[in-house]
Amino acid sequence: MTRRCMLTGKTVQSGHNVSHANNKTKRRFLPNLQEKALMSETLGRVVRLRLSTNAIRSVEFHGGLDAFLMRTRASELEPQVARLRKMIKAKKAEAAA
Repeated sequence: MTRRCMLTGKTVQSGHNVSHANNKTKRRFLPNLQEKALMSETLGRVVRLRLSTNAIRSVEFHGGLDAFLMRTRASELEPQVARLRKMIKAKKAEAAA
């Protein structure tokens, strides 16, 4: 399983540890990923995702998972989440008709 946020795409970054003597050694900056269960009101079910804490805050700010996914382009999402977005969109269109 990759260390990548399913909504924002945040991934591992690399850099240096820098000592007092200015010696540089390679290191990795890992994203703060959490396993989170979010409720989709449109689908009426819980969806489990691996998200960065920043993405969790963004979802809450936008008013839930459905609202966040509708505002995000499908090309920016992981394939699994893009399918979820497509299902939500279809369910909303079905409800409107």
